[in-house]
Amino acid sequence: MSDTYTVNLGHPFPLGAQITENGVNFAVASEEASTIFLCLFDDKGNELERLPFIAKRRGIWHMEVFGLTEGQHYGFRAQGPFNPSSQRLFNENKLLIDPYAKALSGKLEWHEDQAAITKDGEQHLVDSAYCVPKSIVRRVSASSIRPKRVHVPHAQRALYELHVKGFSQNLPIDETLKGTYLGVISKPGIKHLKSLGITTIQLMPCFSFATERHLQHLRLSNYWGYNPISFFVPEPSYAQKDAISEFQTMIDGLREAGFEVILDVVYNHTAESEMDQASVCFRGLDNAQYYRHKEGQYLNYTGCGNCLDTYNPSSIRLICDSMRYWITVMGIDGFRFDLGVDLGRTDDDFSAKAPLLQAILQDPVLSEACLVMEPWDIGPNGYQLGQFPRGFLECNDQYRDAIRRFWRGDEGLTSQLATRLMGSRDIFHKGQKSALHSVNYITYHDGYTLHDLVSYHRRHNMANMENNRDGHGDNISQNFGVEGETDNAEILQRRLNQQLCFIATLLLSQGTPHILGGDELSHTQQGNNNAYCQDNDITWLKWEESAPRTALQEAITSLMAIRKAYPILAEIYLEDDPLYQHQPSDQIEWLNEHSQPMTNDDWAQKERDFLSAILTPADLSTHLWLVFYREDHPLSVPLPKNTTQLDVLYKTPGIEVDKTQIHCHYRGVMIAKL
Repeated sequence: MSDTYTVNLGHPFPLGAQITENGVNFAVASEEASTIFLCLFDDKGNELERLPFIAKRRGIWHMEVFGLTEGQHYGFRAQGPFNPSSQRLFNENKLLIDPYAKALSGKLEWHEDQAAITKDGEQHLVDSAYCVPKSIVRRVSASSIRPKRVHVPHAQRALYELHVKGFSQNLPIDETLKGTYLGVISKPGIKHLKSLGITTIQLMPCFSFATERHLQHLRLSNYWGYNPISFFVPEPSYAQKDAISEFQTMIDGLREAGFEVILDVVYNHTAESEMDQASVCFRGLDNAQYYRHKEGQYLNYTGCGNCLDTYNPSSIRLICDSMRYWITVMGIDGFRFDLGVDLGRTDDDFSAKAPLLQAILQDPVLSEACLVMEPWDIGPNGYQLGQFPRGFLECNDQYRDAIRRFWRGDEGLTSQLATRLMGSRDIFHKGQKSALHSVNYITYHDGYTLHDLVSYHRRHNMANMENNRDGHGDNISQNFGVEGETDNAEILQRRLNQQLCFIATLLLSQGTPHILGGDELSHTQQGNNNAYCQDNDITWLKWEESAPRTALQEAITSLMAIRKAYPILAEIYLEDDPLYQHQPSDQIEWLNEHSQPMTNDDWAQKERDFLSAILTPADLSTHLWLVFYREDHPLSVPLPKNTTQLDVLYKTPGIEVDKTQIHCHYRGVMIAKL
């Protein structure tokens, strides 16, 4: 025991470093360690003291150290068994980040001396303190003047996926704001976001993250951020000075502008990667408890080297504590969960009744958040679309693929198109879930942008330095005759029209729409469909004015306004759906190109290119006619029976209307009020 510092037992909760009346209380979970040391550092990285924890209760080591103050740099070291075959990797030579730290002294960069184990399976004896960021004692509280949460009606929610740096790096703003949290809420940034009519900003990962070893060797960097080292520390590279306060300021600014904000979070794995790589936090504290393993091997259901054991009580507590912190202190309104199936795994398999999912849904704070699941991972039974509890929305890749295939011209899609337009009720079943559970999207960060979807037939990922092997192989894309960029005016017109058809289809579909930030600018990644390591002009949005940008932005703005004005476009109450038995019933009628009711033969026609529907709300206040035509040969369609007037709310360029019919000169989408 040190003669310099006075300690007492302290308290096991809350976990992390908490400033007290006398000093700082430290608490860290580790079931199997024999001793945990608190290591105190000065702000130059010199280790000043190594204090053994003096109390342990229910797997939590704790003590209070008198005289310490805010700003103190610290870390942990753990003694215990070293037996890789049983997943015990305790190594006192490795400095460990506090899993509950709110701030770090720097950004973690991989170094071979961070490993707890050598290539020969022995303890790695080099002290790693020089290459591991130090945890910092911080008192973090919610803003006293934070705007109230924006409560978005479920039927009006529309997500806009935004990368902090990519969105703000090229904005016409002060150089010091580019690529930062504060740049997002600059006047040009807010003006653009408000112009679209979207309700919800979905921030790509903002947990402090690290670049993978293989990228570091290639002199590339992790750009997306799906490689976290901390579930509490905001990414420092997006800040001018203080990431905590600047992140909070960004959230306050977005709320003030009227937006709901959700954060893309990675609770399924950490940047410690494979067992022979970094031991900088969870691995050194309790590898066998924090990570899934079986028969001496990691269960790598994420493809990222490790898989957090979300069936373990320590992990469940960690994740729920992290979520509450980001909501109550940092100010966000919800989460999008990367590889969400891992959160619903028990020992191995998925269960909708998994402890973590149930813990989230019973929590009075977390259950009120907007919760969006990516419903897959790469483990056994890893595809679970539609199987999550009702408190979670789910990213619907079936919608993406069907809509892409329809507009590409694939055969036999009529029934599937109708199903996807109506909220994928084969997946989100009638009587069980609202169609709003389906998060519909055409593009996401992991894939082509909308511009590239209509410009490239094959992926072009050579810049990733993996010989073009990474990324999706089947993108359901088309290039309209030329691969990549072109000056051909006819091809450019067809590509723009296709993008408009995609946007119109998305925003006229039942469910919750998701737009990839930059698609409204016709942003290209030069055919790269896996730009996770491209922190450069490939991914940074460009803000130059152009005819395509104007057309795409105007389409989104107009369709968002229409969607809000007519709630039936997002959620229809049908008579045969027990979920809405307490509601007056709306109506839908499907029509063919003769404006006659669709017959069985019509539905079975493999090469059907035209489909329309009339939506009528229960109060009969209006009749909305939705038209989808995907061929480029002219087609004239009579107005539906008894139509005396047609009020076109939106149409793509290839459609014209007269008193008795509509003329589809080439593929297009229309919504009109009858």
